[in-house]
Amino acid sequence: MQEILIQNATTVITMDDAGRVLHDADVLIRGGQIAEVGQGLRTTGQIVSGRGCVVTPGLVNTHHHLYQNLTRAVPGAQDALLFGWLQRLYPIWARFGPEEMFVSAQLGLVELALSGCTLSSDHLYLYPNGARLEDTIHAAREVGLRFHPTRGAMSIGESDGGLPPDSLVEQETAILEDMIRVVDGFHDASEGSMCRVGLAPCSPFSVSRDLMRDAALLARDKGVMLHTHLAENDEDIAYSEAQFGCRPGQYAEELGWTGDDVWHAHCVKLDAQEIDLFARTRTGVAHCPCSNCRLGSGIAPVRTMRDAGVPVGLGVDGSASNDIANLIGEARQAMLLQRVAQGADAMSAYEALEIATRGGADILGRPDCGRLSPGKCADVAVWDVTGVASSGSWDPAALLLAGPTQVKHLFVEGRQIISAGEVTSLDLPRLIERHGQLARAVAEKA
Repeated sequence: MQEILIQNATTVITMDDAGRVLHDADVLIRGGQIAEVGQGLRTTGQIVSGRGCVVTPGLVNTHHHLYQNLTRAVPGAQDALLFGWLQRLYPIWARFGPEEMFVSAQLGLVELALSGCTLSSDHLYLYPNGARLEDTIHAAREVGLRFHPTRGAMSIGESDGGLPPDSLVEQETAILEDMIRVVDGFHDASEGSMCRVGLAPCSPFSVSRDLMRDAALLARDKGVMLHTHLAENDEDIAYSEAQFGCRPGQYAEELGWTGDDVWHAHCVKLDAQEIDLFARTRTGVAHCPCSNCRLGSGIAPVRTMRDAGVPVGLGVDGSASNDIANLIGEARQAMLLQRVAQGADAMSAYEALEIATRGGADILGRPDCGRLSPGKCADVAVWDVTGVASSGSWDPAALLLAGPTQVKHLFVEGRQIISAGEVTSLDLPRLIERHGQLARAVAEKA
């Protein structure tokens, strides 16, 4: 059984149950798991120097739309609020097909990996021109990241009062049938799984009440998780009150969308009652600070949520609303926004890193990930703190205050995906070239 020893790391931030932070320490990987964390460890296997490095659990991304990185910085959408932004981009996305989904997923997952991410969810809610969820699953296998794709859906088009064009919506019977197909075909519930599938109707303003309820019933029957967007901005709240006669939290509760098998993206506008509801039911939140800034949605009350006991993780969101997908940068932004809202002591660098690792793993139902502890998955990020970004730092472990934004080494299931800052699992220059060709073709048609 192959062993890898990350030896003599300057600091190891374990995120284990005791919250240990070790100095001049080692991490031993064996058979895809963490075998031991401590000092003076030995191996007859591969040795990776940790000198001058901080070692953390791999970061966890709890909300993304990978396909959107083909539409970064689109004119007409750069300065729009959420609904206007969607209306500008829907017709462009309607031209995508299987190759666009596959290539964008590959590039997006590589981008995440370079920023220290080892586990990512994805919310794919449109399937034009023969695209299917497995286009992204196959991409994740080639990149080598642990993957939680969700079978999203939209069923209410413009002709029925919804936002998306009719060409992008599906019949609800067909949606449910395909949800069953992808769960049966690709979901692996075992510990250490590399792929788990969730169900994710896009949002309360793009699917019916019946589909929300039916998806929840199906998810519980299949033992998979539920995900959607909720309470993202003021427009979202106004829509819920006008169409459903209640706030988003109440709507979610009535349809079975609360519980520890549910996580909602954004939740910028949750009020005190909704925060209490999520805390009592252990309903998770995917906090997407850069996207919320980019779209002018507001600052999510993460400090209040955390204090109340709401499980919180981080998400980069889609590239079209964030434009970059750097998860360590997202953690820094989360920390800074809470300080803007509630003062300089509102969130420490360590707490933000905890949200980005253990916090995200927990809301995805993955206690086997997000911490460096014996028996846990060997998903490990190694950060070089000898460079210009960290020079002069008195506390190398405070990565979010003074640290690199790209990993030196990254291991997923004990396999090295990034080595000395370079992707090892695929030909990145060739991928970038093809991705650029597809993006230019989409732009020309638009």
